[in-house]
Amino acid sequence: MRTTTRFASSLFVATLLAAGMPAMAQEAPRVAPDQLSQDWVLLNRDVSVDVPNSGVNLYKPSCIAVTYLIGNDGVPMNVQVAKMAPSSDLGKAAVSAVSHFRYGPSLSNKNHTPVATYYVVPFNSPDDPAKRAQLMAPCKLPGYGQAA
Repeated sequence: MRTTTRFASSLFVATLLAAGMPAMAQEAPRVAPDQLSQDWVLLNRDVSVDVPNSGVNLYKPSCIAVTYLIGNDGVPMNVQVAKMAPSSDLGKAAVSAVSHFRYGPSLSNKNHTPVATYYVVPFNSPDDPAKRAQLMAPCKLPGYGQAA
């Protein structure tokens, strides 16, 4: 009878611990795109992206902010559209582009520590740097600071 009671007690404690694990897990630091090179370095500069042939605002200058987590293997995870200006049908293309990024750890990230960040994908962007910055400004996301 005592063995059954100990087993039941152990099972109860294990269940409580397992349920609390997600709450105990640390959230990855949120790193601004301009600070990302302190943790991860983008290895590929060219990616293939499927862009739709027809849809809303496909040829209008726009930006799409895509958030993601760089896993310890350098592959983006949980890639999703966070902001779009103006609204268009290019969200899937932006997610596709970022999903194909590959990162290597920086010299200061020898443990391959995952970080959350975002990337602003420009579409039909002007060549003029000032006009490009103006186009991209609405897609900047708050809450992404330097990693600790």
